[in-house]
Amino acid sequence: MSDVVAVPTPPDDAFLLDADAVAARVGVDPVTGLSEEEAARRLLADGPNALRGKAPVPAWRKVMAQFQDALIYLLLAAVAISLVVWVVEGAEGVPVDAVVIATIIVLNAILGYTQEAKAEDAVAALSRMTAATSTVWRSSELKTVPSADLVRGDVLVLGEGDEVGADARLLTASSLHIQEASLTGESEAVSKDPATLIGPASLGDRLNMVYRGTSVAQGVGRATVTAVGMSTEVGAIAGMVDSTVEEPTPLQVEINRIGKLLGIIVVIIALVVMITVVLVEGITAPSDLVGVLLLGVSLAVAAVPEGLPALLSVILAIGVQRMAKRNAVVKKLSSVEALGSASVICTDKTGTLTRNEMTIQRVVTASGRACLTGAGYRPRGSVLSVGEELSGDLRAEVQLVLGAGSLANNAQLSEDNGEWHIQGDPTEAAFLVAARKLEGTTARMVRFERRAEIPFTSERKLMSTVHQDKADGALLLFCKGAPDVLLGSCTRLQMGGTTVPLTETLRQEALEEIEALSAQAFRTLGVAYRVLDTAASANAVDPSFEQDLVYAGLVGIVDPPRPEAAKAISEAHRAGIRVIMITGDHPTTAARIAAELGIIEPAARAVTGAELDTLNDRELRNLTREVSVYARVSPQHKLRLVDALQADQQIVSMTGDGVNDAPAIKSADIGVAMGITGTEVTKGAARMILADDNFATIVAAVRQGRVIFENIKKFLRYLLSSNLGEVLTVFLGVIFAGVIGLTDASGDALVLPLLATQILWINLITDSTPALAMGLDPEVDDVMARKPRKLTDRTIDARMWRGILSIGLVMALATLFTIDLFLPGGLVDGNDTLTVARTAGFTTLVFAQLFNALNARSETTSAFRMLFANRWLWGAIALSVALQILVVEVPFLQVAFGTAPLDLTHWGACVALGSAVLWYDEIRKILMRTKLRRVRQNSPTPLSGRQG
Repeated sequence: MSDVVAVPTPPDDAFLLDADAVAARVGVDPVTGLSEEEAARRLLADGPNALRGKAPVPAWRKVMAQFQDALIYLLLAAVAISLVVWVVEGAEGVPVDAVVIATIIVLNAILGYTQEAKAEDAVAALSRMTAATSTVWRSSELKTVPSADLVRGDVLVLGEGDEVGADARLLTASSLHIQEASLTGESEAVSKDPATLIGPASLGDRLNMVYRGTSVAQGVGRATVTAVGMSTEVGAIAGMVDSTVEEPTPLQVEINRIGKLLGIIVVIIALVVMITVVLVEGITAPSDLVGVLLLGVSLAVAAVPEGLPALLSVILAIGVQRMAKRNAVVKKLSSVEALGSASVICTDKTGTLTRNEMTIQRVVTASGRACLTGAGYRPRGSVLSVGEELSGDLRAEVQLVLGAGSLANNAQLSEDNGEWHIQGDPTEAAFLVAARKLEGTTARMVRFERRAEIPFTSERKLMSTVHQDKADGALLLFCKGAPDVLLGSCTRLQMGGTTVPLTETLRQEALEEIEALSAQAFRTLGVAYRVLDTAASANAVDPSFEQDLVYAGLVGIVDPPRPEAAKAISEAHRAGIRVIMITGDHPTTAARIAAELGIIEPAARAVTGAELDTLNDRELRNLTREVSVYARVSPQHKLRLVDALQADQQIVSMTGDGVNDAPAIKSADIGVAMGITGTEVTKGAARMILADDNFATIVAAVRQGRVIFENIKKFLRYLLSSNLGEVLTVFLGVIFAGVIGLTDASGDALVLPLLATQILWINLITDSTPALAMGLDPEVDDVMARKPRKLTDRTIDARMWRGILSIGLVMALATLFTIDLFLPGGLVDGNDTLTVARTAGFTTLVFAQLFNALNARSETTSAFRMLFANRWLWGAIALSVALQILVVEVPFLQVAFGTAPLDLTHWGACVALGSAVLWYDEIRKILMRTKLRRVRQNSPTPLSGRQG
């Protein structure tokens, strides 16, 4: 057996030791970092880098929690009463009522436990999707690992926007500023320095340390991990994190309110029914009293959908998982509410509305203009002039521009399994792509060997490289940069295969071309070159060589819009959602892209950040109602815009990727972080993460959010109307017992339309799987054809309550008519026994509720539209029908539930009368659609978010 090597223990006073000494103490070479094998061994020894959360609740406690409910207590009391009466009456046979009710309690607990487990699993899966990552140096390579896998001795590589994954001693730092407010309360970012401290220091003064839970506001650095998990400074205060309680969402509050309201109403109804039964029928034996009590308890349990909270969590969790598969990762289930209610989407331009793939579309030279087709980094396309292939002088000049721009370049273009990728600056990569589109250009570039570079500086606005021509040994300097600046360094102009002096007239023409492209929202770059004296040393070049240049030409570069963005924006406008572009780009560029995508009219303008600075809050609020494009804005402007829109009662979604975007994202109702370009800090502040950085994904997520909310309304409509049908059946059955023949059907003192066990059975088979399947329903109504829902709107409005009440009443009348149909006497004279008639009524009520599941899929659309779209619902209906057949036809279940076998005539009548609910609701929907059509015709109000 091999010896286990202990993980080196870091010192508690790492900030007082030299960085190399700390690295030695934790057993790591900062040059190479830990090996993967050593990191895995340490992870196994120390455990994951995670704070100790609340201890997981044992399964047996979760099971017991299913019985800790007021309605379950009522059922348990009913079991106890049944057993007492059974004993008092001699304890003969089996206490059927007690056994059946106890069985139903157990089955209900199993269903509740299963639903809660599914919800927990879904939430855990979402947590894994949004887990933080850290960049480490292992085995002399940069690697990205889950922060939970960090170990002591890991070398952290820190960059702007990163979250610090563990406590660590700095090795190097360059302009490194850490935001430590979450740990020390210091509002300003702290400047860090790896130098060793000379004495003890408080947490906020340990400038050579970085701590878990803080974030990099600026700069870069490397640090050796000294503590993980509960050993970190944050771990010391983890108890405060454990005690945090998440506030219930508006939807959860309303669901709880509805549950309590129903509970009060049903208890009152149950008491009225029980008192009525006692007054009308009287109590002649203990079993009568038990029957009345069981009836009251059963009504209370059946009418209150006690499984709503668990069912709600399951539906939300499943919906959110579906959204994650479509690249929209929602971090909390509660965010779905706000997502479906969004009225304004504030979005960045680059990478979200556009592809973030700079593309050269124009080349302007002395001989004319060339247009390049194709978009993005895939080098597919043509170079044309007036629709024709290039030739003559223009071809030579364009080839020189693209070739020189590709040589004065540090980007790389590569292909991997058919996908093209770049490394380096996207603008430089655009030259490499464009050069491949003009045949012969890249072949010419091979003959030039790079010898030196003059890097770009913001002062010069130029970048140059020196190359030697392998063919003749000539030394050439190729230069690109801001075209107006570049022209100032040029003295000659390339024309075909020769050069001519750059006269003032030619210079002015070149400047006009620059202005023309800029006015069309192109980003412009000029390209020039010069032949150097071969005697000059290539290693001695400096910016002074950037003179006496030959002006080759000009390129116009765009970041092309995503092809799906315009359609997504149109869909958002159709849904009554306004789209606002907020970008740091040039106003002309922003306005052109916005007009091209349909955000604004072509004549509309963009407002700049400088203009926003001149407005007070009221003026800004008025401006946001009219303007939909903001350019040259800072993160502070984004925050002000969010606040102004929210003050105008808008539900705002805001996108962002940089660390400075975090305040605006956190302030928005739906903060959206970019999954590809977004920093860890931004992702932490957001409620939703776009895995593909695509605007269309936001709109798709809004649609899905609306579908989820519609599905919640569907199962609420179904459950409440079905449960109300049960209550009204018993209530009206007792009140009108003489009318339908119940009082004449038996010599017993107590005659009820349904038994307590039958009510509980209906509750078990119709309130579980059909309701859950309804939460998986596809989109039946066009959810994007209506205005956004306000968060203050009631989930169940007056119109929905009217539908619930009417459906419940029809359900009850169909059930009671079935009983009357088969009983002697009453409105229709039948010839069956009370048990058979009651069984038929019981079955009719089950079928009515299953037909109601089809009704409830839409408040206005016919149940026959997309009738078979939800296979889960049909599976749930089939299961419920099969279980009902067993209860009616299997002898021992007949004893348990007081049923009798039915013949085909009975079954046909039950199905036909149960379907009355379907036909009634179809007529109601036709009338409702007609009314809504008239309203729309009389007050046409197009839903559009496009601004002029």
